[in-house]
Amino acid sequence: MTTPFAVPHHLPSAGPDLLVALDVDGTLLSHLGEATARVVDAVAALTAAGVHVVIATGRGVVATTPVLDALALSEGYTVCSNGAMTLRLDPGLDGGHEILEAVTFHPEATLRKLRRVLPDALFLVEDAHMGRLVSAPFPDGELHGEPRIVDFEELCQVSATRVTLRAPDLEAAHIHEALDQAGLHGVSYAVGWTAWLDVAPDGVTKASALERVREHLGISPFATVAVGDGANDHEMFDWASWAVAMGQATDETKAHANDVTGTVAEDGLAWVLEALLER
Repeated sequence: MTTPFAVPHHLPSAGPDLLVALDVDGTLLSHLGEATARVVDAVAALTAAGVHVVIATGRGVVATTPVLDALALSEGYTVCSNGAMTLRLDPGLDGGHEILEAVTFHPEATLRKLRRVLPDALFLVEDAHMGRLVSAPFPDGELHGEPRIVDFEELCQVSATRVTLRAPDLEAAHIHEALDQAGLHGVSYAVGWTAWLDVAPDGVTKASALERVREHLGISPFATVAVGDGANDHEMFDWASWAVAMGQATDETKAHANDVTGTVAEDGLAWVLEALLER
């Protein structure tokens, strides 16, 4: 088990001069989609202290809002779709948020290349208005809500913030092999723990969106913290002044971080947040 660690001295104490960016799946939530009371309490304590807690996730808006509700995060900013969507949270707004930025791309070339190498894969395309279209139903429990099923040609014509490929009968290693064959260009992408691939507009990452949030808030680049566990967190780790990888992350992901905490099953995120509160 990883031992607890000390917070770097250059970080400010928990308060309005600190920005903490948190991944969702495998960090805030277990792989069963649950957050422990200890994690929820630590997030609440940080926000009560005035810390800017920013959720930064590969999830789309529809799948992110239940997480915000569970954490009682009703003000501030949230980064969705691996940086393609940035929300401002405000309980006075319709739905509790507004879209500050939505970066899109035309997905046809990417979809056709991926379909050529993985003809049986499932595809999801999200647009700038939180619409979600799928080529066929995804496995039960993997998507929130009811996306609309359309034919592949219609998917190709959507102005997309995110494209997701899911191959339930394969493993993540097969996706990496397929990417080598597909030769994707002009997009950003990350492979998940399972045979799950997220594609975003070129140059768009969690880090690119977080940097705009940081600048808007006037937070020092040296007062930023990021915690995550996946390949889509690498740029965020490189961006943060203090990056912490979850204990179950791959060695490659850990190499992008400054420290490693416990696994999600060990409440590793709580270790980090409690250390910030005790600083």
